[in-house]
Amino acid sequence: MCWSATADLVAGTAIGAIGAYCVVRVRTPRELPLAALPLLLGAHQIVESVIWRHGGGTGWATLAWAVIALPLLPLWVPIGVLLVAPAGARARLAIPLVAGVLTAGALCYALATRTVVAEIRGNRVGYLLDLPQPVPVIVGYLLATVGALLLSGDPILRLLGILTGVGAVVCLVLWRTEFVSTWCALAAVVSVVLLVWVRNGPHRAGDRRTAG
Repeated sequence: MCWSATADLVAGTAIGAIGAYCVVRVRTPRELPLAALPLLLGAHQIVESVIWRHGGGTGWATLAWAVIALPLLPLWVPIGVLLVAPAGARARLAIPLVAGVLTAGALCYALATRTVVAEIRGNRVGYLLDLPQPVPVIVGYLLATVGALLLSGDPILRLLGILTGVGAVVCLVLWRTEFVSTWCALAAVVSVVLLVWVRNGPHRAGDRRTAG
């Protein structure tokens, strides 16, 4: 995530404000989950600012951060995409949805049976959760989130999938090499792209009528 409590708080507030604007601008209830995603990402960063101030550990903020990051997002994204997808894309979106359900289930079980610990490591926060089979979980997570966006049938959401996939790789590389995490920048990019998506509502509605 960001490199300090202040950075997380400022970024989270700004991203949350974009999310609030997106929610106000939705035209149908089906758009609400994706439009509200920046709100969730903003809250996620604000929670991490609390973790910074508490010096890490295993408190409520760490658990809240883990619940959002781990089981919630791989369910939220494919469901949100499926709700707004044109008819021609819905069948293939069953794949990331199933991946999201299985991944979220595995992560919920891990959080229920193990303790997640936050550690302040210089300019980043590390999170420790013992996963017996981390590789399948990571693959399922990426398929549920990035995969759903790439298969959405919407050009803006496909662009968001590409940016998120590339950004996730960059964030992971920087995180592992102990540089400042770029996750807050990635969350901001996601929020701005979703803002464009929300403002492009009439085009999406036309796509759905054509596809149906």
